[in-house]
Amino acid sequence: MNHSYEGLDRAGGFSRVRLLAPLAHRDYRLLVGGMSVSLLGDGLFLVALAWQVYAISNAPTALGMVGIAMTVPTITCLLIGGAVSDRHDRRRVMLTADAVRAVLLAALAALSLTGSLRLVELIAVAVVYGAATAFFDPASDAIVPQLLPAESLAQANSLDQLIRPLALRLAGPALGGALISVVGTGWAFGLDGVSFVVSAVTLLAMAPLARPGAGGAGGAGGAGEAGGAGEAGGDGSVGREIAAGLRYVRGHAWLWATLVSAAIAYLLFMGPTEVLLPFLVKNHLHAGARDLGLIFGAGGLGSLACAIVLGQRGLPRRTMTFIYVVWTVATLAVAGYGLASGLWGLMLASVVFNTLETAGTVAWATAKQRHVPAALLGRVSSLDWLISIGLLPVSYALVGPVSAAIGVRTTLIAAGLLGAAVTFAPLLLPSVRAVDGADVRPPATDLLADLGV
Repeated sequence: MNHSYEGLDRAGGFSRVRLLAPLAHRDYRLLVGGMSVSLLGDGLFLVALAWQVYAISNAPTALGMVGIAMTVPTITCLLIGGAVSDRHDRRRVMLTADAVRAVLLAALAALSLTGSLRLVELIAVAVVYGAATAFFDPASDAIVPQLLPAESLAQANSLDQLIRPLALRLAGPALGGALISVVGTGWAFGLDGVSFVVSAVTLLAMAPLARPGAGGAGGAGGAGEAGGAGEAGGDGSVGREIAAGLRYVRGHAWLWATLVSAAIAYLLFMGPTEVLLPFLVKNHLHAGARDLGLIFGAGGLGSLACAIVLGQRGLPRRTMTFIYVVWTVATLAVAGYGLASGLWGLMLASVVFNTLETAGTVAWATAKQRHVPAALLGRVSSLDWLISIGLLPVSYALVGPVSAAIGVRTTLIAAGLLGAAVTFAPLLLPSVRAVDGADVRPPATDLLADLGV
Protein backbone atom coordinates (compact mmCIF):
# COMPACT_ATOMS: atom_id res chain seq x y z
CA MET A 1 0.00 0.00 0.00
CA ASN A 2 1.10 3.56 -0.62
CA HIS A 3 0.81 5.52 2.61
CA SER A 4 -0.36 8.98 1.64
CA TYR A 5 -0.65 10.17 5.25
CA GLU A 6 2.09 8.28 7.07
CA GLY A 7 3.17 11.39 8.94
CA LEU A 8 -0.13 11.56 10.80
CA ASP A 9 0.70 8.61 13.02
CA ARG A 10 4.31 9.43 13.89
CA ALA A 11 5.07 10.61 17.38
CA GLY A 12 3.75 14.15 17.59
CA GLY A 13 2.45 14.10 14.01
CA PHE A 14 -1.20 14.06 15.02
CA SER A 15 -0.91 16.54 17.88
CA ARG A 16 0.88 19.19 15.85
CA VAL A 17 -2.49 20.06 14.31
CA ARG A 18 -5.13 21.06 16.85
CA LEU A 19 -8.39 19.11 16.96
CA LEU A 20 -10.44 22.06 15.70
CA ALA A 21 -8.05 22.88 12.84
CA PRO A 22 -10.33 21.39 10.12
CA LEU A 23 -12.98 23.99 11.01
CA ALA A 24 -10.75 26.64 9.44
CA HIS A 25 -12.11 25.42 6.07
CA ARG A 26 -15.45 27.12 5.34
CA ASP A 27 -17.26 24.32 3.55
CA TYR A 28 -16.19 21.73 6.09
CA ARG A 29 -17.36 24.08 8.85
CA LEU A 30 -20.77 24.31 7.19
CA LEU A 31 -20.91 20.53 6.77
CA VAL A 32 -20.08 19.93 10.44
CA GLY A 33 -22.53 22.59 11.62
CA GLY A 34 -25.46 21.14 9.69
CA MET A 35 -24.65 17.54 10.55
CA SER A 36 -24.26 18.42 14.24
CA VAL A 37 -27.81 19.77 14.36
CA SER A 38 -29.07 16.77 12.38
CA LEU A 39 -27.31 14.35 14.74
CA LEU A 40 -28.89 16.11 17.71
CA GLY A 41 -32.26 15.45 16.11
CA ASP A 42 -31.33 11.84 15.43
CA GLY A 43 -30.43 11.32 19.10
CA LEU A 44 -33.81 12.68 20.06
CA PHE A 45 -35.37 10.37 17.45
CA LEU A 46 -33.72 7.27 18.98
CA VAL A 47 -35.67 7.71 22.21
CA ALA A 48 -38.87 8.93 20.54
CA LEU A 49 -39.06 6.02 18.11
CA ALA A 50 -38.55 3.35 20.76
CA TRP A 51 -41.05 4.96 23.12
CA GLN A 52 -43.63 5.48 20.37
CA VAL A 53 -43.41 1.86 19.23
CA TYR A 54 -43.79 0.51 22.76
CA ALA A 55 -46.70 2.90 23.33
CA ILE A 56 -48.45 1.37 20.31
CA SER A 57 -47.43 -2.24 20.95
CA ASN A 58 -45.54 -3.15 24.13
CA ALA A 59 -43.54 -6.03 22.62
CA PRO A 60 -39.92 -6.37 21.40
CA THR A 61 -41.25 -7.86 18.15
CA ALA A 62 -42.90 -4.55 17.24
CA LEU A 63 -39.68 -2.54 17.53
CA GLY A 64 -37.91 -5.33 15.67
CA MET A 65 -40.40 -4.93 12.81
CA VAL A 66 -39.69 -1.20 12.62
CA GLY A 67 -35.96 -1.91 12.62
CA ILE A 68 -36.40 -4.32 9.73
CA ALA A 69 -38.52 -1.80 7.82
CA MET A 70 -35.78 0.81 8.17
CA THR A 71 -32.75 -1.36 7.43
CA VAL A 72 -33.98 -3.45 4.47
CA PRO A 73 -34.41 -0.40 2.16
CA THR A 74 -31.06 0.93 3.35
CA ILE A 75 -29.39 -2.37 2.50
CA THR A 76 -31.18 -2.58 -0.86
CA CYS A 77 -30.19 0.94 -1.93
CA LEU A 78 -26.69 1.30 -0.45
CA LEU A 79 -24.67 0.11 -3.45
CA ILE A 80 -26.69 2.40 -5.71
CA GLY A 81 -26.21 5.24 -3.23
CA GLY A 82 -22.45 4.68 -3.21
CA ALA A 83 -22.24 4.67 -7.00
CA VAL A 84 -24.40 7.80 -7.22
CA SER A 85 -22.16 9.59 -4.73
CA ASP A 86 -19.12 8.72 -6.89
CA ARG A 87 -20.82 10.00 -10.07
CA HIS A 88 -22.44 13.23 -8.87
CA ASP A 89 -21.94 16.19 -6.56
CA ARG A 90 -21.99 14.52 -3.15
CA ARG A 91 -23.35 17.71 -1.61
CA ARG A 92 -26.49 17.49 -3.75
CA VAL A 93 -26.95 13.81 -2.96
CA MET A 94 -26.91 14.62 0.76
CA LEU A 95 -29.22 17.61 0.27
CA THR A 96 -31.85 15.48 -1.47
CA ALA A 97 -31.72 12.84 1.26
CA ASP A 98 -32.12 15.50 3.96
CA ALA A 99 -35.14 17.01 2.21
CA VAL A 100 -36.87 13.62 1.93
CA ARG A 101 -36.31 12.81 5.60
CA ALA A 102 -37.52 16.24 6.73
CA VAL A 103 -40.84 15.65 4.95
CA LEU A 104 -41.16 12.17 6.47
CA LEU A 105 -40.56 13.42 10.01
CA ALA A 106 -43.08 16.22 9.54
CA ALA A 107 -45.70 13.64 8.53
CA LEU A 108 -44.78 11.40 11.46
CA ALA A 109 -45.06 14.32 13.88
CA ALA A 110 -48.48 15.29 12.55
CA LEU A 111 -49.81 11.73 12.90
CA SER A 112 -48.42 11.37 16.41
CA LEU A 113 -49.76 14.73 17.62
CA THR A 114 -53.25 13.96 16.32
CA GLY A 115 -53.23 10.54 17.96
CA SER A 116 -53.75 8.74 14.65
CA LEU A 117 -50.34 7.11 14.29
CA ARG A 118 -50.49 3.33 13.86
CA LEU A 119 -47.72 0.79 13.60
CA VAL A 120 -48.31 0.27 9.87
CA GLU A 121 -47.81 4.00 9.20
CA LEU A 122 -44.69 4.06 11.33
CA ILE A 123 -43.33 1.15 9.30
CA ALA A 124 -44.16 2.91 6.00
CA VAL A 125 -42.23 6.01 7.10
CA ALA A 126 -39.32 3.82 8.20
CA VAL A 127 -39.10 2.24 4.74
CA VAL A 128 -38.65 5.54 2.90
CA TYR A 129 -36.44 6.93 5.65
CA GLY A 130 -34.12 3.94 5.32
CA ALA A 131 -33.87 4.36 1.54
CA ALA A 132 -32.94 8.04 1.88
CA THR A 133 -30.27 7.15 4.45
CA ALA A 134 -28.69 4.77 1.92
CA PHE A 135 -27.82 7.75 -0.28
CA PHE A 136 -26.80 10.14 2.49
CA ASP A 137 -24.36 7.95 4.42
CA PRO A 138 -21.90 6.98 1.65
CA ALA A 139 -21.89 10.56 0.35
CA SER A 140 -21.23 12.00 3.82
CA ASP A 141 -18.34 9.58 4.35
CA ALA A 142 -16.78 10.30 0.97
CA ILE A 143 -17.21 14.08 0.87
CA VAL A 144 -14.76 14.85 3.67
CA PRO A 145 -11.53 14.24 1.68
CA GLN A 146 -12.90 16.62 -0.98
CA LEU A 147 -13.23 19.41 1.56
CA LEU A 148 -9.97 19.05 3.50
CA PRO A 149 -6.26 18.62 2.82
CA ALA A 150 -4.75 15.24 3.59
CA GLU A 151 -3.05 16.39 6.77
CA SER A 152 -6.40 17.32 8.34
CA LEU A 153 -8.24 14.02 7.76
CA ALA A 154 -7.31 12.30 11.03
CA GLN A 155 -8.27 15.43 12.98
CA ALA A 156 -11.57 15.56 11.09
CA ASN A 157 -12.35 11.94 12.01
CA SER A 158 -11.63 12.62 15.68
CA LEU A 159 -13.73 15.78 15.53
CA ASP A 160 -16.56 13.78 13.97
CA GLN A 161 -16.34 11.24 16.78
CA LEU A 162 -16.34 14.11 19.28
CA ILE A 163 -19.47 15.71 17.85
CA ARG A 164 -21.35 12.53 16.97
CA PRO A 165 -21.62 11.06 20.48
CA LEU A 166 -22.13 14.50 22.01
CA ALA A 167 -25.16 15.08 19.79
CA LEU A 168 -26.38 11.56 18.99
CA ARG A 169 -25.75 9.76 22.28
CA LEU A 170 -25.62 12.51 24.90
CA ALA A 171 -27.50 15.75 24.22
CA GLY A 172 -30.03 14.31 21.77
CA PRO A 173 -31.27 11.39 23.91
CA ALA A 174 -31.26 13.53 27.07
CA LEU A 175 -33.33 16.18 25.28
CA GLY A 176 -35.57 13.50 23.81
CA GLY A 177 -36.23 11.84 27.14
CA ALA A 178 -37.06 15.16 28.80
CA LEU A 179 -39.19 16.36 25.89
CA ILE A 180 -41.18 13.15 25.62
CA SER A 181 -41.83 13.20 29.37
CA VAL A 182 -43.33 16.70 29.09
CA VAL A 183 -45.02 17.00 25.68
CA GLY A 184 -44.90 13.53 24.08
CA THR A 185 -43.26 11.91 21.06
CA GLY A 186 -44.97 14.03 18.39
CA TRP A 187 -42.96 17.16 19.16
CA ALA A 188 -39.78 15.09 19.30
CA PHE A 189 -40.42 13.84 15.75
CA GLY A 190 -41.13 17.40 14.65
CA LEU A 191 -37.85 18.71 16.05
CA ASP A 192 -35.94 15.96 14.28
CA GLY A 193 -37.60 17.08 11.03
CA VAL A 194 -36.45 20.65 11.68
CA SER A 195 -32.90 19.39 12.21
CA PHE A 196 -32.89 17.95 8.68
CA VAL A 197 -34.02 21.32 7.33
CA VAL A 198 -31.08 23.00 9.09
CA SER A 199 -28.70 20.44 7.61
CA ALA A 200 -30.13 21.04 4.13
CA VAL A 201 -29.68 24.81 4.47
CA THR A 202 -26.00 24.44 5.38
CA LEU A 203 -25.44 22.12 2.42
CA LEU A 204 -27.04 24.69 0.13
CA ALA A 205 -24.57 27.29 1.42
CA MET A 206 -21.58 25.15 0.44
CA ALA A 207 -19.84 25.55 -2.90
CA PRO A 208 -20.77 22.95 -5.57
CA LEU A 209 -18.32 20.07 -5.82
CA ALA A 210 -16.90 18.51 -8.96
CA ARG A 211 -17.71 14.88 -9.70
CA PRO A 212 -15.21 12.74 -7.74
CA GLY A 213 -12.24 11.71 -9.82
CA ALA A 214 -13.05 14.26 -12.53
CA GLY A 215 -9.65 15.83 -12.14
CA GLY A 216 -6.99 16.65 -9.58
CA ALA A 217 -5.80 14.64 -6.71
CA GLY A 218 -9.12 14.56 -5.02
CA GLY A 219 -8.05 14.46 -1.40
CA ALA A 220 -7.35 11.08 0.08
CA GLY A 221 -7.43 9.19 -3.12
CA GLY A 222 -4.69 11.18 -4.79
CA ALA A 223 -2.13 8.61 -3.78
CA GLY A 224 -4.31 5.55 -3.50
CA GLU A 225 -3.10 2.00 -3.84
CA ALA A 226 -1.69 0.72 -7.07
CA GLY A 227 -4.35 -0.39 -9.44
CA GLY A 228 -7.06 1.71 -7.76
CA ALA A 229 -7.17 4.43 -10.36
CA GLY A 230 -7.87 2.01 -13.13
CA GLU A 231 -11.07 0.88 -11.42
CA ALA A 232 -12.17 4.29 -10.31
CA GLY A 233 -13.40 5.75 -13.54
CA GLY A 234 -16.86 7.25 -13.47
CA ASP A 235 -17.78 6.95 -17.15
CA GLY A 236 -19.30 3.44 -17.11
CA SER A 237 -22.73 2.32 -16.06
CA VAL A 238 -23.77 2.26 -12.42
CA GLY A 239 -23.62 -1.54 -12.52
CA ARG A 240 -20.02 -1.57 -13.80
CA GLU A 241 -19.01 1.00 -11.20
CA ILE A 242 -20.56 -1.07 -8.41
CA ALA A 243 -18.69 -4.12 -9.73
CA ALA A 244 -15.41 -2.16 -9.69
CA GLY A 245 -15.99 -1.29 -6.04
CA LEU A 246 -16.68 -4.93 -5.22
CA ARG A 247 -13.48 -6.03 -6.98
CA TYR A 248 -11.48 -3.47 -5.04
CA VAL A 249 -12.78 -4.64 -1.66
CA ARG A 250 -12.36 -8.31 -2.61
CA GLY A 251 -8.72 -7.66 -3.47
CA HIS A 252 -7.82 -6.20 -0.05
CA ALA A 253 -8.13 -8.53 2.94
CA TRP A 254 -8.12 -5.75 5.53
CA LEU A 255 -11.33 -4.48 3.92
CA TRP A 256 -13.28 -7.66 3.23
CA ALA A 257 -12.29 -9.39 6.48
CA THR A 258 -13.37 -6.43 8.57
CA LEU A 259 -16.65 -6.07 6.71
CA VAL A 260 -17.54 -9.76 6.92
CA SER A 261 -16.66 -9.83 10.62
CA ALA A 262 -18.80 -6.76 11.25
CA ALA A 263 -21.75 -8.26 9.38
CA ILE A 264 -21.77 -11.38 11.57
CA ALA A 265 -21.07 -9.49 14.80
CA TYR A 266 -23.88 -7.02 14.11
CA LEU A 267 -26.19 -9.95 13.43
CA LEU A 268 -25.36 -11.26 16.88
CA PHE A 269 -25.52 -8.13 19.01
CA MET A 270 -27.14 -5.17 17.25
CA GLY A 271 -30.74 -6.41 17.27
CA PRO A 272 -30.57 -7.48 20.94
CA THR A 273 -28.99 -4.16 21.93
CA GLU A 274 -31.39 -1.85 20.11
CA VAL A 275 -34.55 -3.83 20.82
CA LEU A 276 -33.96 -5.29 24.27
CA LEU A 277 -32.25 -2.37 26.03
CA PRO A 278 -35.38 -0.13 25.89
CA PHE A 279 -37.50 -3.16 26.81
CA LEU A 280 -35.23 -3.90 29.79
CA VAL A 281 -35.48 -0.31 31.02
CA LYS A 282 -39.26 -0.15 30.67
CA ASN A 283 -40.31 -3.60 31.82
CA HIS A 284 -37.54 -4.92 34.09
CA LEU A 285 -36.39 -1.71 35.78
CA HIS A 286 -39.83 -0.07 35.47
CA ALA A 287 -38.09 3.16 34.50
CA GLY A 288 -39.08 5.83 31.99
CA ALA A 289 -37.87 7.54 28.83
CA ARG A 290 -35.71 9.91 30.87
CA ASP A 291 -33.72 6.95 32.23
CA LEU A 292 -33.27 5.48 28.75
CA GLY A 293 -31.94 8.87 27.69
CA LEU A 294 -29.48 8.83 30.60
CA ILE A 295 -28.14 5.44 29.52
CA PHE A 296 -27.60 6.67 25.96
CA GLY A 297 -26.15 9.91 27.33
CA ALA A 298 -23.62 8.09 29.52
CA GLY A 299 -22.34 6.30 26.43
CA GLY A 300 -22.13 9.64 24.68
CA LEU A 301 -19.90 11.02 27.43
CA GLY A 302 -17.55 8.07 27.01
CA SER A 303 -17.38 8.61 23.26
CA LEU A 304 -16.78 12.31 23.81
CA ALA A 305 -13.84 11.68 26.12
CA CYS A 306 -12.37 9.11 23.74
CA ALA A 307 -12.49 11.50 20.78
CA ILE A 308 -10.76 14.23 22.79
CA VAL A 309 -7.98 11.85 23.87
CA LEU A 310 -7.40 10.59 20.32
CA GLY A 311 -7.43 14.16 19.03
CA GLN A 312 -4.64 15.05 21.42
CA ARG A 313 -2.57 11.84 21.42
CA GLY A 314 -3.17 10.42 17.95
CA LEU A 315 -3.72 6.91 16.69
CA PRO A 316 -1.58 3.91 17.69
CA ARG A 317 0.99 2.71 15.19
CA ARG A 318 -0.53 -0.78 14.94
CA THR A 319 -3.79 0.55 13.58
CA MET A 320 -5.51 -2.72 12.61
CA THR A 321 -4.61 -4.42 15.90
CA PHE A 322 -5.92 -1.40 17.78
CA ILE A 323 -9.20 -1.50 15.82
CA TYR A 324 -9.89 -5.17 16.51
CA VAL A 325 -8.89 -5.09 20.18
CA VAL A 326 -11.05 -2.11 21.11
CA TRP A 327 -14.01 -3.32 19.05
CA THR A 328 -13.76 -6.77 20.65
CA VAL A 329 -13.86 -5.36 24.18
CA ALA A 330 -16.68 -3.00 23.16
CA THR A 331 -18.74 -5.96 21.98
CA LEU A 332 -18.08 -7.77 25.27
CA ALA A 333 -19.70 -4.78 26.99
CA VAL A 334 -23.02 -5.78 25.38
CA ALA A 335 -23.04 -8.71 27.81
CA GLY A 336 -22.88 -6.07 30.53
CA TYR A 337 -26.38 -4.94 29.62
CA GLY A 338 -27.63 -8.41 30.46
CA LEU A 339 -25.61 -8.62 33.68
CA ALA A 340 -26.54 -5.16 35.01
CA SER A 341 -29.13 -5.13 37.78
CA GLY A 342 -29.83 -1.40 37.85
CA LEU A 343 -29.58 1.91 36.03
CA TRP A 344 -25.96 2.54 37.01
CA GLY A 345 -24.86 -0.83 35.68
CA LEU A 346 -26.54 -0.16 32.35
CA MET A 347 -24.91 3.27 32.20
CA LEU A 348 -21.46 1.74 32.86
CA ALA A 349 -21.94 -0.84 30.11
CA SER A 350 -23.02 1.96 27.77
CA VAL A 351 -19.89 3.97 28.62
CA VAL A 352 -17.55 1.03 27.90
CA PHE A 353 -19.31 0.08 24.68
CA ASN A 354 -19.49 3.58 23.20
CA THR A 355 -16.00 4.66 24.30
CA LEU A 356 -14.25 1.72 22.66
CA GLU A 357 -16.56 1.69 19.64
CA THR A 358 -15.58 5.32 19.03
CA ALA A 359 -11.86 4.53 19.32
CA GLY A 360 -12.13 1.83 16.67
CA THR A 361 -14.30 3.97 14.42
CA VAL A 362 -11.81 6.85 14.36
CA ALA A 363 -9.01 4.46 13.41
CA TRP A 364 -11.14 2.65 10.81
CA ALA A 365 -12.34 5.85 9.10
CA THR A 366 -8.79 7.15 8.88
CA ALA A 367 -7.54 3.85 7.47
CA LYS A 368 -10.16 3.97 4.69
CA GLN A 369 -9.31 7.55 3.80
CA ARG A 370 -5.59 6.82 3.79
CA HIS A 371 -5.69 3.74 1.59
CA VAL A 372 -8.76 4.00 -0.68
CA PRO A 373 -8.64 6.22 -3.80
CA ALA A 374 -11.04 9.19 -3.67
CA ALA A 375 -12.94 8.12 -6.80
CA LEU A 376 -13.70 4.76 -5.15
CA LEU A 377 -14.35 6.01 -1.64
CA GLY A 378 -18.12 6.40 -2.06
CA ARG A 379 -18.49 2.81 -3.28
CA VAL A 380 -16.20 1.41 -0.60
CA SER A 381 -18.11 3.37 2.04
CA SER A 382 -21.42 2.08 0.69
CA LEU A 383 -20.08 -1.47 0.90
CA ASP A 384 -18.91 -0.73 4.42
CA TRP A 385 -22.43 0.36 5.38
CA LEU A 386 -24.06 -2.47 3.41
CA ILE A 387 -22.04 -5.36 4.75
CA SER A 388 -22.03 -3.99 8.27
CA ILE A 389 -25.84 -3.77 8.42
CA GLY A 390 -26.76 -6.38 5.83
CA LEU A 391 -27.86 -8.94 8.40
CA LEU A 392 -29.56 -6.46 10.75
CA PRO A 393 -33.07 -7.34 9.51
CA VAL A 394 -32.37 -10.96 10.44
CA SER A 395 -31.06 -9.79 13.82
CA TYR A 396 -34.21 -7.76 14.43
CA ALA A 397 -36.39 -10.66 13.33
CA LEU A 398 -34.64 -13.17 15.60
CA VAL A 399 -34.42 -11.09 18.75
CA GLY A 400 -38.10 -11.42 19.64
CA PRO A 401 -38.40 -15.21 19.49
CA VAL A 402 -34.89 -15.80 20.88
CA SER A 403 -35.46 -13.54 23.89
CA ALA A 404 -38.83 -15.17 24.47
CA ALA A 405 -37.18 -18.59 24.49
CA ILE A 406 -34.09 -17.94 26.62
CA GLY A 407 -34.87 -14.62 28.32
CA VAL A 408 -33.94 -10.99 27.71
CA ARG A 409 -30.82 -10.96 29.89
CA THR A 410 -29.49 -14.27 28.59
CA THR A 411 -29.93 -13.07 25.03
CA LEU A 412 -27.85 -9.93 25.73
CA ILE A 413 -25.09 -11.91 27.47
CA ALA A 414 -24.86 -14.48 24.66
CA ALA A 415 -24.88 -11.71 22.02
CA GLY A 416 -21.93 -9.97 23.69
CA LEU A 417 -19.80 -13.09 24.10
CA LEU A 418 -20.38 -14.52 20.63
CA GLY A 419 -20.11 -11.12 18.96
CA ALA A 420 -16.74 -10.47 20.62
CA ALA A 421 -15.32 -13.76 19.36
CA VAL A 422 -16.38 -12.98 15.79
CA THR A 423 -15.08 -9.40 16.00
CA PHE A 424 -11.59 -10.56 16.98
CA ALA A 425 -11.32 -13.30 14.32
CA PRO A 426 -9.96 -11.21 11.37
CA LEU A 427 -6.86 -10.34 13.37
CA LEU A 428 -5.84 -13.99 13.07
CA LEU A 429 -5.34 -13.53 9.29
CA PRO A 430 -1.69 -12.82 8.37
CA SER A 431 -2.77 -10.56 5.48
CA VAL A 432 -4.67 -8.33 7.91
CA ARG A 433 -1.78 -8.17 10.36
CA ALA A 434 0.48 -7.29 7.42
CA VAL A 435 -1.19 -3.88 7.24
CA ASP A 436 0.19 -3.21 10.70
CA GLY A 437 3.59 -4.35 9.50
CA ALA A 438 3.52 -1.65 6.85
CA ASP A 439 2.31 0.96 9.34
CA VAL A 440 4.72 0.31 12.20
CA ARG A 441 7.71 2.67 12.21
CA PRO A 442 10.68 2.32 14.57
CA PRO A 443 10.99 2.50 17.43
CA ALA A 444 8.17 -0.02 17.68
CA THR A 445 5.95 -0.03 20.77
CA ASP A 446 3.87 -2.83 22.16
CA LEU A 447 0.08 -2.79 22.03
CA LEU A 448 -0.33 -1.80 25.68
CA ALA A 449 1.79 1.27 25.09
CA ASP A 450 -0.19 2.11 21.97
CA LEU A 451 -3.39 1.85 24.01
CA GLY A 452 -1.93 4.20 26.59
CA VAL A 453 -1.79 1.59 29.34
